[in-house]
Amino acid sequence: METTTARPWRAPRFWLFLQVLARGVVGLLARLRVSGDVPDELRHGPLILAANHINPFDPVVLTAACRVRRIAPRIMATGGVFRAPVVGAAMRASGHIRVDRRTPSVGVALEQAAAAVTRGSVVLVYPEGRIGLDPGMWPERGKTGTARLAFASGATVVPVAQWGAHEVLPYTAPAGMLRAVARAILRRPVIRVHFGPPVDLAGIDPTSPGAAARATEKIIEALTVALVPLRPDEPGLPRHVDATRPTETRRQHRRSRPDGSTS
Repeated sequence: METTTARPWRAPRFWLFLQVLARGVVGLLARLRVSGDVPDELRHGPLILAANHINPFDPVVLTAACRVRRIAPRIMATGGVFRAPVVGAAMRASGHIRVDRRTPSVGVALEQAAAAVTRGSVVLVYPEGRIGLDPGMWPERGKTGTARLAFASGATVVPVAQWGAHEVLPYTAPAGMLRAVARAILRRPVIRVHFGPPVDLAGIDPTSPGAAARATEKIIEALTVALVPLRPDEPGLPRHVDATRPTETRRQHRRSRPDGSTS
């Protein structure tokens, strides 16, 4: 996609306020630890942040972490969020991008995101396309939307791994939320977010067959690598078990080992 002369997007003040608010909320419920960063020249875009999705609370966590790193991303979020009475209005006022999954308009969202990135925005996406259901809470096989967005915009992809949000809210939130929040205030679990190095997609020809699938694999693998040091004592199953969270193995990602083999 060619560079446009349109005016670069600027984060609304309301969105910047919500980032500050998110930082306070996370600080009340947990201890946030942010590591890694993005190159200074990409801090205000064009940039794609690709994050793992483990819990309903992690969008708040990522909002707070981006505030710490002085980044104000536009978030690609499911249409259901935009239909919510209060949250939906806040999402629209903040300039986020609606994705109506499994509908013909999903392609429109990708076009809007590509245009936004090309004009200099930072866009945050969840390559898995949902809260992951891997039994070990590792990244699942991704959808190709993030790769296609990178190809369409030519923007750098930075993996953002996060761990610990599942200790604050249950999978079924808002059901069970009050008890979980009270427990989190008392325990204040550690939540870690890591901005990893950019994903190298240079060797993939976007016009070649299967290019989006190969790029998606690289993005998910980079996310997995970035997540490993955030949970050193939990290489298999997580210690904190959320009884409300379903699991499935249908979309498990085969992780690479240090010797290059897969697991």
